[in-house]
Amino acid sequence: MSRVTTTDLYEVTMAMSYLREGMDRPATFSLFVRALPPARGFLVAAGLEDALDFLSDYRITAQDVQDFAAVLNRPAEDLAPLLGLRFTGGVRAVPEGRLVLAGEPLLEVTAPLPIAQLVETYLLNQLSHQTAIASKAARCVIAAAGHPLVDFSLRRTHGPQVGFHIARLGALVGFAGTSNVLAAAELGIPAVGTMAHSYVEAFPSEEEAFRAFARAHLGPLTFLVDTYDTERGVRTAARVLRDLDRGPGSAVRLDSGDLGRLAARAREILDTAGLPGVRIVASGGLDEYAVDRLVRAGAPIDVYAVGTRVGVAADAPYLDSAYKLVEYDGRPVMKLSSAKVTAPAPKQVHRRPGYADVIGLLEEPPPADGHPLLETVMRDGRRVTPRGSPAEARARFLTDLAQLPAEARRITDPVAPRARVSDRLAALTDRVRRDLETGTRPPPGPPR
Repeated sequence: MSRVTTTDLYEVTMAMSYLREGMDRPATFSLFVRALPPARGFLVAAGLEDALDFLSDYRITAQDVQDFAAVLNRPAEDLAPLLGLRFTGGVRAVPEGRLVLAGEPLLEVTAPLPIAQLVETYLLNQLSHQTAIASKAARCVIAAAGHPLVDFSLRRTHGPQVGFHIARLGALVGFAGTSNVLAAAELGIPAVGTMAHSYVEAFPSEEEAFRAFARAHLGPLTFLVDTYDTERGVRTAARVLRDLDRGPGSAVRLDSGDLGRLAARAREILDTAGLPGVRIVASGGLDEYAVDRLVRAGAPIDVYAVGTRVGVAADAPYLDSAYKLVEYDGRPVMKLSSAKVTAPAPKQVHRRPGYADVIGLLEEPPPADGHPLLETVMRDGRRVTPRGSPAEARARFLTDLAQLPAEARRITDPVAPRARVSDRLAALTDRVRRDLETGTRPPPGPPR
């Protein structure tokens, strides 16, 4: 099955109806997050590169038509109008790594209505999930306060492709490495890893396991020391490292128990053994909350390995995201449903000092102290910017993070800045609302 069929059924049924009715004029859809989860003071835009790859390759083939027909239980001839449709539109989007707030479009698509509708599901899937994970990982970076972070999430992510995404998103916000070999090889991320408890258990003793591991690996070593008794494991690791003169750059890893107390004891043992250069790595159910507590308590932990809870964004595993039609054939449109009202027309977000952002109409001039967040990234179905790298996204992230208000950076009880709507967008929204409530057809929007 192709990625074209990675969609919800109603996207197909709507596209068929649009084509039947001759409704193929340009439409603009806006993808945004309605409200941030309670534990988030910001979001990190992510998922755009995969979305653009999808749109660049989007073309409905004869096999796709056959697959659509099969699930609809209809003859393939009925779906023939879909054959050959490809994405020929434009995309404006917030570049990966930039910080965004509730209500701010992450992406806007303008394309013939049937095709703009058909791509909804995939775009929502990629941007929603990857933005949620990148935002979780970013909070870990804040909590770590300069200590290196590494990604250990692959074994418990919701599928191997998600694991690949998480390794990339960690690198995007500043993680130092990943245990994911495929991601490390394809993305140029440093690969990191140690040993499992099963490795230690396979040998007659912990010391024999450590010495065997040292014989197989010539560089710095990391020994997992909590298979049996943690303090004894640290002493054994210290003895082996000292005997083999392998201390500099090596480490011991703590994976369970009271990590703060055990790290303090491990540091004492290692220093007494004359191994001040041996680092302490902590893992085991860590996320930004646990890392924050350990850092604030002064735990002598050098590297934090985060896995399961970050890989599934455990405390906020989804975003209240939406992909809504805001203009069709030059006519601004909006939704009026209770608690889900949308604003009409294509938009731009202007970032202002202190994150006093303004969401306005695309064509209106920016505030004197603002700059636009959404950039044109596709035109006529083709990328107009080169594929971005994690390093480029990381530079954008670090710049935005440095300017984020302190209350939004808090790990517990963050307070997110709120973007305001421009006067012109507010006036258009009121006009379209009145026209819809009175049954008057809204006039076309301003020329672009």
